[in-house]
Amino acid sequence: MSDLPNGWRLVSLGEIGYVQSGIGFPIEYQGLASGDYPVYKVGDVSRGVTQDNGKLQWATNYIAADTAKILKGQIFEVGSTLFAKIGEALKLNRRGFVVTAGLADNNVMGYKAEKSINDRFIYYFLCTQDFAEYSRSTTVPSIRKGDIEEIQVALPPNLEQILIAQKLDDLLAQVNTLTARIDAILPLLKRFRQSVLAAAVSGRLTEEFRACTPTQQPRPLPTKYSLPQEELAAFAIDQKMPQGWVCVSAADVCSSVRDGTHDTPNYHQVGIPLVTSKNIGNGYVDISGAKLISQIDHLEISKRSLVEPGDVLFSMIGTVGNCCVVRKEDGEFSIKNVGLFKNNETTILPKFLECWLKSKIMWAWLDDHLKGSSQKFASLGTLRALPVFLPKLEEQTEIVGRIEQLFAFADQLEAKVASAKSRIDHLTQSILAKAFRGELVPQDPDDEPASVLLERIKARRATAPKAKRGRKTSA
Repeated sequence: MSDLPNGWRLVSLGEIGYVQSGIGFPIEYQGLASGDYPVYKVGDVSRGVTQDNGKLQWATNYIAADTAKILKGQIFEVGSTLFAKIGEALKLNRRGFVVTAGLADNNVMGYKAEKSINDRFIYYFLCTQDFAEYSRSTTVPSIRKGDIEEIQVALPPNLEQILIAQKLDDLLAQVNTLTARIDAILPLLKRFRQSVLAAAVSGRLTEEFRACTPTQQPRPLPTKYSLPQEELAAFAIDQKMPQGWVCVSAADVCSSVRDGTHDTPNYHQVGIPLVTSKNIGNGYVDISGAKLISQIDHLEISKRSLVEPGDVLFSMIGTVGNCCVVRKEDGEFSIKNVGLFKNNETTILPKFLECWLKSKIMWAWLDDHLKGSSQKFASLGTLRALPVFLPKLEEQTEIVGRIEQLFAFADQLEAKVASAKSRIDHLTQSILAKAFRGELVPQDPDDEPASVLLERIKARRATAPKAKRGRKTSA
């Protein structure tokens, strides 16, 4: 108490407001895009936070006043703060400020301060709280009404609450604008990388290089897995393959194309990782969550599909198309239902093949050749037949070098963006911390102290009828 600024008072949220839970929202009443009341769900709260600076102005679902009365719903008034009360969403600590009064479903809880307390001040205070710390230690995290009511808040005089809330509105609006500008850079970097890949595999990245070395890439001999020459030629014309390149099937340029085991070996606590499609990231292999198999099973699988540095992996099912070049530091592992393009650096560089497998030109063909209905997958035959635009090795080397140079530039920018975002996040927390220590706005010793305000609230509550808080809906 002695650490509080003059005129402030430490008080529980239950003493200065009320907590209210949402209602059950039966499926038969859902789906209306308009009505008398929005019904806020967890997704609406999240959208308000991520897209509308925390404001809850509309919802995906609405209901009529008559329906609200049937459901015995109580309205969350303007100025209420809503949040998830159960599940993983609770840990996200997202708070929505109600701008349009409405109801909420039973996964949402809300808090509304007494009329003499500034709602924006309380909203910002609740944004500083980690509700996971108050969560019940069950399988599914959840909080109860009493958990919120017991939270302690340092309450300033009413006029200072207003000044603090206004200052936070102003400062955090500036922070949000800065955050939006920073966030806009990441999609630009993603498009930049895609543009680099597109330029690389279409030949635009090395046009002047080919002009200086205008020789034709010899065509590798076709294999039994190759697409017919007329189909490869048609694809090359359709996708405007550069002069001097040849269009071949993947099986023609790789030592072999395999797909690992189709069986499920026994798993062990200790052993060799078994990599599946879910372990293939976009540019890396992640064995941290892979199941482990015995050395005997690993050796048996390796007879069919030995994975070595320089090979290219391709996810065949699930998130089809994630691919990466195997590195020495990835260590020893087996694969299951993962495309394995065996290294043949006398014809095609692993990094160039990886770039090709990520390209839109390649996907123009692969999209039409995926199998399955509910879950799409690329068959081994499809991967072997997959068309590849093949330049000379010298040009491949030039392409890979330029891609790495441009991607390194993008990586540096991305690291700077991440650093800036971290600083902005810390800035937000610093501003909020200063606000609730009484350091954000000047204090006026003539302001009515919070203790007087609390006495009035206490007296008003003592004389108020014993009824449910919130405003009941009416027909």
